[in-house]
Amino acid sequence: MGKTLIAVALVRALDAAGFRARGLKPLASGAERTPHGLRNSDALALQAEGRPRASYALVNPFCFEPAIAPHLAAAEAGVPTPLASLLDWYGRANQNCDRVVIEGAGGWRVPLHPEGYTSDLPEALGLPVLLVVGMRLGCLNHARLTFESICAAGQAPFAGWIANRIDPGFARAEDNIATLERLLECPPLAVVPWKSPPDTDIVAHALAHQALDRLF
Repeated sequence: MGKTLIAVALVRALDAAGFRARGLKPLASGAERTPHGLRNSDALALQAEGRPRASYALVNPFCFEPAIAPHLAAAEAGVPTPLASLLDWYGRANQNCDRVVIEGAGGWRVPLHPEGYTSDLPEALGLPVLLVVGMRLGCLNHARLTFESICAAGQAPFAGWIANRIDPGFARAEDNIATLERLLECPPLAVVPWKSPPDTDIVAHALAHQALDRLF
């Protein structure tokens, strides 16, 4: 939980460090119709960051209106999202910049349409993977299973994890973070405090001091 907040903050931190950075979201479901076409709010947030500014189509090439699993939305729209198309897109999307941050959709093993998983892209490219753990009940099991899946494939290095305090009422949060350190075999790159609305600048500052060297 909180992938967009972290992705936007990473791009902002990279920009502040002097990099030409770009945020990307290859797949997005849950979009509004606009005079310019379908637009997803997460992808718009990424498009607004970094430099040089990229077109929406480059940031988010596959955008679907219903807020459902991306492979279902793609099938409903009759638009295939195979790995070959994603690799072709990435070859264009990472040009004219020094660093890119790719936000996933839904989770590590969310399916593609008609086959494959969203994880196929970082695995094919050998991209480092940052796991964002929304601190709430159930996060230990979800985080460990995702970590095991990333490590088992061995194609995309596990770069670390961030604890995102999304639930101010989550009991024993510090104890759960300590447990995650054991389950994920490393301390968090950052712990994002709960705030409503989230403060992206605070998160970017934290990531700049703790995460950039490890990730890039």
